[in-house]
Amino acid sequence: MSSTPPVDIEFNDLYNPVLSDLQRGAMEYAAANEPTLALEPILAEAAQQTQLSDFGPADFRERLAVLIQSIAEDHTLGPLGRLSMHADLVRYAANRLRLFALLERHPEIHEVELSAPLIIVGLPRSGTTHLVNLIASDPRLRSMPYWESREPVAVPGEVADARLVRCREAHAMGDAMLPLLKAMHDMTAEHVHEEIELQAVDFSTYIPEWLAYVPRWRDYYLAHDQRPHYQFLRTALQAVQFQRPGPVRWILKSPQHLEQLGPLIETFPDATVAITHRDPISVIASAATMLAYGDRIRRTEMSPQRLGAYWAERVEQLLRSCTRDRHLLPAAQSIDVLFHEFMADNIGMVARIYEVAGLELSATDRQHFERYMAENPRNKHGRISYQLERDLGLDVTALSQRFDFYYKRFGVRCEHV
Repeated sequence: MSSTPPVDIEFNDLYNPVLSDLQRGAMEYAAANEPTLALEPILAEAAQQTQLSDFGPADFRERLAVLIQSIAEDHTLGPLGRLSMHADLVRYAANRLRLFALLERHPEIHEVELSAPLIIVGLPRSGTTHLVNLIASDPRLRSMPYWESREPVAVPGEVADARLVRCREAHAMGDAMLPLLKAMHDMTAEHVHEEIELQAVDFSTYIPEWLAYVPRWRDYYLAHDQRPHYQFLRTALQAVQFQRPGPVRWILKSPQHLEQLGPLIETFPDATVAITHRDPISVIASAATMLAYGDRIRRTEMSPQRLGAYWAERVEQLLRSCTRDRHLLPAAQSIDVLFHEFMADNIGMVARIYEVAGLELSATDRQHFERYMAENPRNKHGRISYQLERDLGLDVTALSQRFDFYYKRFGVRCEHV
């Protein structure tokens, strides 16, 4: 592992962004080609792309309509933000068409075995990505790379790596457009990603909250029982497993599960669940700053303080749900992973998770983990200097008091004392 100290990165232009020529060009292109965000045109475009027509159960239409209305109400979302949201909605609809076509051709998918998955649950920016990718280096486990999460159903007749190539191209463009993003959330086409992308195919996730200001959607999503959509997730995972067979024991992860522990364990009753816990102040600083950086190309007005306030509230919702429902996870199938303990001993923490999961940790497994850590050191693309008060309008003392219930419940170490 390199001993070179990470480069320190500080954002001084979140309110008045200094744009690159590439960023300006992309925004100008989007302004000249802004799509119509409406339900029927989105579904028609997906049908034209796939040459399919069966979207499965029609209840998704109401969810998609609410989401589209919510996006329309985000008045400072600019042309590139709307173009990106439109592309995502068409992609989800196309993935839905392909999934139901695959299920129609192969009803045996519903019988595909998914055995005792390991599921990482925790706040965004709390080490979940590092933990899931670390464990996924164990070849005994099945994981879902980013390219597969974006297009979970192969296009009939395409070459085997077509989805990977498309994902690499999209990722390269994103890297060029927002080059500092990888210092906050390093993601390659091959990295393990979240199964939340599969739930997005059923149009019921909190993903839109990361891309637009959509309180209407948030409230609608939270007001509805998510168990049907977790069952949809299970079916989608079976479809992925059917197309690309491998170990039947999965390693999964998603922050959204924090507020859906009941639906999660009902859907995967034999799962081992590892919940990561980190100082929520650090999480809010990281998440809101990351989104504020991306807003320079998404928005017509910059609102870092609104992001700070929104994600302080949203993180509190996630943590109160987790605190309320933690008892729903069987003690013999769950473990709490404190961030400071995980950072102090990555492999030692994995060993503790494996003990709960009934997995033996061999010398070969340790070699896989050590190789992954050597190739992916923390802060490998730079270390961000977060300014909570200056950039996000947040008071550390007030936040510490706000999250005192969480610190005490799980023994989380405050990183901002």
